[in-house]
Amino acid sequence: MAREGARPAFDPAGHDAALRAALQDLRTGRWMSMRTLLADTTQWWQWTQRTQVLAAAAAGTDVVRAWLAEEPDSLPAAVMRARVAVERALRAHREQHRRTHELWVEAWDASDGAARVAPQDPVPWVCLLALAQIDRDQRWEEHRAAPPDPMLPTGPWGLLAEADRRDPFNREAHHRMLQFLYARASSGRPTEAVGYAHWAAESAPRGSALHVLPLYVRVERYRRGGGQDAALDLHWVAEDAGREAHRALHLWFEHTHMAERSLLDLNHLAHALWGALQFPDAARVFDALGPYYTAAPWAYRTPQPGDPAQATEVFVQARTRCRAARDPGGRP
Repeated sequence: MAREGARPAFDPAGHDAALRAALQDLRTGRWMSMRTLLADTTQWWQWTQRTQVLAAAAAGTDVVRAWLAEEPDSLPAAVMRARVAVERALRAHREQHRRTHELWVEAWDASDGAARVAPQDPVPWVCLLALAQIDRDQRWEEHRAAPPDPMLPTGPWGLLAEADRRDPFNREAHHRMLQFLYARASSGRPTEAVGYAHWAAESAPRGSALHVLPLYVRVERYRRGGGQDAALDLHWVAEDAGREAHRALHLWFEHTHMAERSLLDLNHLAHALWGALQFPDAARVFDALGPYYTAAPWAYRTPQPGDPAQATEVFVQARTRCRAARDPGGRP
């Protein structure tokens, strides 16, 4: 557990020491540690998480290309090529780069190719689903499929179903669907995302990270509403906000182990419990985070959401407040 008042650190590997070592090698242009790490990864949730983090670090390098040049028949390398291509396309889209369409096509081809050579792997389908957010107008047929529930909008449901078929309730797949719905709503209210998040959470088993989805949507609603006040306002203490936080705590957090938990999920849960004034429960989540944190969602409670120092300050203040409420006499 991080000591009281200690400044938290952002580390994309979090509590995954093996991933951290592979990232260090990747940043120096070496791919053997990445190859070994992925060969040793046997669970789909961890495979999805590790390939995503590795791709974010590899996107600005030629490391995966070098790996493929040495091992052109490697299935993990083919999946990583798709991951990197998608990461580059999404970055270009966010920056409104003139090569966005070109990179999108390259990423689609790489992901489709990975799906063919690794038919049991959910990640190529997660990659295809991630690209759907670029097609905001749903010009591609794959992105306007009929939903599984009449209360939900059309969207890339077939792609989500393919990912779910290989890894039921895959966390990233459902977050990619959320991002698609956010893009559809553009700067407006993410009403469709609200309905989707609750639909997904209600259908998920105990221990599933999908129980945290409504907390993400509540943050997005706050962000789009222009909220920048760190005060515990009505948006966070409303009855439904407290209920969402309570459900995520008891249906997800209490049924998982440290290695399974995303740092982003832990931060959103700690933030939601703190906002709902459930301080002792929030303190448990802060303890699980240890020395790590993510800027989101804390940044949205600051005057300048782009300033990581302000986000860190809000995090530390919230952690201190929650631990003080749990341990009023102080720790021995």
